[in-house]
Amino acid sequence: MKLSGEDIEIAEFIIGNIDESGLLSCSIEELAETLKATPERVERILMKIQRFDPPGVAARDLKESLMLQLRERGIDNNLAYRIVDEQLETLDRKSHLQIAKTLGVTVERVQEAMDIIKTLSPHPAYGRFARAAAAVIPDLIIEKIGEEYVISHNDRNVPQLRVNAGYKELLKRGNTTPKETKQYVREKLEQARWLLNAINQRRNTMIRVMQAVVHHQIEWFERGVEHLRPLTMEKIADIVEMNVATISRVSSDKYVQTPHGVFEIKYFFNSGVNTEHGEQLAKRTVKQEIEKLIAAEDMGKPLSDQEIFKLLKQQEISIARRTVTKYREELRILPARFRRRTAT
Repeated sequence: MKLSGEDIEIAEFIIGNIDESGLLSCSIEELAETLKATPERVERILMKIQRFDPPGVAARDLKESLMLQLRERGIDNNLAYRIVDEQLETLDRKSHLQIAKTLGVTVERVQEAMDIIKTLSPHPAYGRFARAAAAVIPDLIIEKIGEEYVISHNDRNVPQLRVNAGYKELLKRGNTTPKETKQYVREKLEQARWLLNAINQRRNTMIRVMQAVVHHQIEWFERGVEHLRPLTMEKIADIVEMNVATISRVSSDKYVQTPHGVFEIKYFFNSGVNTEHGEQLAKRTVKQEIEKLIAAEDMGKPLSDQEIFKLLKQQEISIARRTVTKYREELRILPARFRRRTAT
């Protein structure tokens, strides 16, 4: 796959937003807005990434992932592909006979197509990139001192990097060190200074980014994890006057110890949905509400996505029913029909 420099940056950012199950964790529009690129350009690059192994990777939802897997097998013009394309959202409610009548085919053909669909993976990359659990050591510590939140690096017991003074002595006038050796040492000292400056700059960047995050997520720090607000990397990039890619690098696999526990810095960046009062809730907060509703449901009569949609609406959370389905799938929660089977 040949890409230009800017396209490579977009591709890397897309890949960085693929979750451990293999699905894309944000929309084309969100990627385009963050990267300041056109949606068409982002989608063109995404389509190239979707050709990678395993089949179905980088799909935006379950439906697209299954269709990509069928296309990879060269069976994108048969009944299985049509069922996924046209009937996926109703599979948990319709019998094979009902699907056959809807599509105008025999029950036997539907059964054969369903057997193919059952061989597909709803999480194409699940387990392939999983890492063994390891202790997380936070890179930053946030403490509330008085009325302010103070951010510091978690390196109090780590020796400070510095250049050995013995090498500087080799460059002093009058030293009998050979000219070639001095030139070599001089070059290495410049490289060492560059490395130290880069490390210090990265440390300062992490502090500045986290300061901006704390400012915009102050409700979360003051009132708890239920009060996470929508926040994009682009917004923080504008505040600290840095590139979005830089914000992404200092946020990935970097952790911060807060009064509410240890979190990855990326946790604080998320898209939002509107309430009926015009306020915005973080996508992660909405997912937590869906989890709560399902956890409290009657196991003999689990909630359908439509019922969850209505209950969220009663809480003045306005999202489409298909968005409920998308969030439930991202949470790896089975549809109502299969949750009932699990309960029995």
